[in-house]
Formats: sequence, C-alpha cells, structure tokens
Amino acid sequence: MTRRLRLTTKSLVRCAALSACLGMSSGCAAPPSPWADAQHDASRGFQDQLLDRFVGDWVLEGMMAGGDVVHDVTAEWVTGHQYLRIVELSRELEEDGARAYEAIVIIGRDAENERYACLWLDSTGGSGLVNGIIGDAVSDGDRLAFLFDFDDETRFHTTFLYDREGDAWEWRMDSEQDGGLRPFTRATMTRRH
Repeated sequence: MTRRLRLTTKSLVRCAALSACLGMSSGCAAPPSPWADAQHDASRGFQDQLLDRFVGDWVLEGMMAGGDVVHDVTAEWVTGHQYLRIVELSRELEEDGARAYEAIVIIGRDAENERYACLWLDSTGGSGLVNGIIGDAVSDGDRLAFLFDFDDETRFHTTFLYDREGDAWEWRMDSEQDGGLRPFTRATMTRRH
C-alpha cells in the first residue's frame, strides 16, 4: 500500500510538472520564509521570495562537465503561480544545428513537509518523467540545495546560491558516487540586459 501510494504521489508530481512545462506564465510576489510567511491562495498561487529572484532572463556562464559553457536561461511562474519553470538553452550547437544542451526545470513546494521539489528534464536522456527522481531541498537563507537520489550509490547535488548584492545566482552541481563528490558545474547566472 505504501509503495502504491508513493508511486501515485510521484505520478501526480510528474503530471503537475508536465502541466507546468506546457503552462502559461503569470505574475510574481514575495515573502522571506516560504513556510512561515508563504501564502497559498488559489487566486495568487504559491508566493516565495527566493524563487521570485529566479524570475527573468539570464546568462549562465562557467564550467559544466569539464568544459566552458554559455547558456541562456529564462525563469517564470506557471500554472497559476504554482510552479517555477526554468528553461535552459546552450548557445553551443551540435553539427546538425541542434542545441548541445537544453533543459526544462520545474520547481514547486511540498508545504506539508516544508520542502522544495524539483523535476529536471533535459536533453541528456528521456527518462525524466519515468525514473521517479524528484530533487528535494529545504531553503537555507539564499541557498537551495537539491539532492537527486538515483540509487543507493549515486546521487546528484544541485545547489543554487543567490547573491543579493550582485543580483546573480551561483550554480554548483556535484555528482556523488560511493560517498565522494565530483564537481560537475561551477557557473554564475547574471541578468541578461
């Protein structure tokens, strides 16, 4: 029964994320702590000051998978301000003209457990909706550290750090295997002008 319930919950999250991928954008608002001060109102959606700082058009530059990258990133609230959708597109193109990397990332919240949830769908594989892997994070000031558990030995850490003074985000991604961390991404996201 528990396993079936867990699969049903994951299925619901996947459906909500897919809806958010295809959803329409809407406005933004703000509170400092998403759990103490967040307001959930069907007409206004989920209000979160930290996630609001993601909203906009950005350029992500730095190291990813051992090479230098420049990606264009757009983030907006979707599906009635319930989810933050992040679209990440590499400027680098493959020989056939396709982008070297693209991703649609959906961030929502689990209010009952005071946590964030993240679904990362990208061009590295098509299993994002069927593998059951939803990243999990708690907010820590201006830091969101998502943990994606692939199996008992393999995890992926995705940490977003907001720099208020520079209005920029630092992205740190690390793969973890057998207890050891290996840097995958060290990049900074700044507003596109």
